[in-house]
Amino acid sequence: MADRSAIQWDKDDLEALGLLKIDVLALGMLSAIRRTLDIVSEQRGERFEMQDIPVEDPVTYEMISQADTVGVFRIESRAQMSMLPRLQPRTFYDLVIEVAIVRPGPIQGGAVHPYLRRRQGFEPVTYPSEALEAALGRTLGVPIFQEQVMQVAILAAGFTPGEADQFRRAMAAWKRKGGLQKYYDRIVNGMRERGYKQDFAEAIFEQIKGFGEYGFPESHAASFALLVYASSWLKCHEPAAFLAAMLNSQPMGFYSPSQLVQDAKRHGVQVAPVDVTISGWDSVLERREGQKAVVVRLGLSLLKGMRDGAAERIESARAVRPFLNVSDLARRAQLDRHDLQVLASANALASLAGNRREALWQSVAAVPDKDMLADARLEDATPVLGAPSEAEDIVGDYKSTGLTLGRHPLELLRPILLEQRLIPASTLRTYPNGRLARDCGLVTVRRRPGTAKGVMFVTLEDETGNVNVIVWPSLLEKQRKEALGASLLAVYGTWQCEGEVRHLAAQRLVDMLHLLGGLTTVSRNFC
Repeated sequence: MADRSAIQWDKDDLEALGLLKIDVLALGMLSAIRRTLDIVSEQRGERFEMQDIPVEDPVTYEMISQADTVGVFRIESRAQMSMLPRLQPRTFYDLVIEVAIVRPGPIQGGAVHPYLRRRQGFEPVTYPSEALEAALGRTLGVPIFQEQVMQVAILAAGFTPGEADQFRRAMAAWKRKGGLQKYYDRIVNGMRERGYKQDFAEAIFEQIKGFGEYGFPESHAASFALLVYASSWLKCHEPAAFLAAMLNSQPMGFYSPSQLVQDAKRHGVQVAPVDVTISGWDSVLERREGQKAVVVRLGLSLLKGMRDGAAERIESARAVRPFLNVSDLARRAQLDRHDLQVLASANALASLAGNRREALWQSVAAVPDKDMLADARLEDATPVLGAPSEAEDIVGDYKSTGLTLGRHPLELLRPILLEQRLIPASTLRTYPNGRLARDCGLVTVRRRPGTAKGVMFVTLEDETGNVNVIVWPSLLEKQRKEALGASLLAVYGTWQCEGEVRHLAAQRLVDMLHLLGGLTTVSRNFC
């Protein structure tokens, strides 16, 4: 900005001077949303901005309520996906609460279950006084936001606004510096003096202590909820553009490019492989003649070891005229053997050289060593090479790009898995609550949150979808090697479902890596 200078100050100095301090978060989702909007604008032929996203879209909220949120902002985690079917967000303010409630603060403070019980009608909404109804009415009588904790301190315990602000600061630092316990007498006695019961005052103080574990201000949650809704709407209504933008914004979020592509394909998005005769650095949308649906063309940036300078030279040379063969590509784009082998390994030379093996041979011949093949012609130097097997192609895909557009590795193993009664995720979803079940999949997520009291959450992926697994501390202690080390994992346990919340409670874990055989490399690169 013209005539504007940026300087760095210590946050404590700013506070001492009484200047306003604002946290500016560098969120990767902001870039992903910007890229998605740019792609949508290009497809529509007119600018489409964030403010053009329709508000309160029922279809988007239905997608969110089903926890179909792979890749979207904030609500893509295992904990959020477990909460969404219970909360069933239907309005923007529901998303504000969703963002704030799945946090260590409200969880430690015991606010989550009371709010859900009241929202679902299992518990009456009551308020200990009219004064507190004014503070807690918008969250059904349960304090969820930092501002509400301050209001409770003012209205129920007699704090002044200045004292409440000091209390807020103490909440943010009490775990690190201590200092919150000294407020106990002030809060509990203040509430008792104003007619509140001892047990209620104690419960309020425990909830307040929980906010020391990162409770959200309401304004912060609302800002995050705006990005939640925008990214969810784009995933719901512009899934191809959203996938391309997410791939171009890596690394970010919980999910790898492979998981994003698998999820998009399950939602009907067509994805085309990297092709040196077509692909640029970024993934883009293609509209093919005679087809209404667009196709996501993967970009050169996904290739492991690909250099952006080489990609720029490829695009520049290709803009002049199409490449005739690998030698023509190497010469005009000034590619060395490393560049060509990266392209060949990713099968990006298929349209010029055939299968991976032929492409690798031709990449060597196109840029020979001084003492090798110096005088050889390409057509003389290329032997007849058999095409790789499907399994070998899958291995090559994962090694070179971290994903495959072919069949999922578990689909190749499905006959063996069925013999062992290891069933796919799609079948598990039809099981009733309490049924014994067994599943096998690639481990894509392992989480052990500090608020889960030692419980580990694992996500398994197969060709039909994902299964969420709960590993209790006792089992984790017995089978730590399998829980933490297996990349292909079989789980024997009990299927638990409550509405749309489904998971497999593990009773036994088995490392199934030996089944992969030639696909061993796939699982290691995938995970």
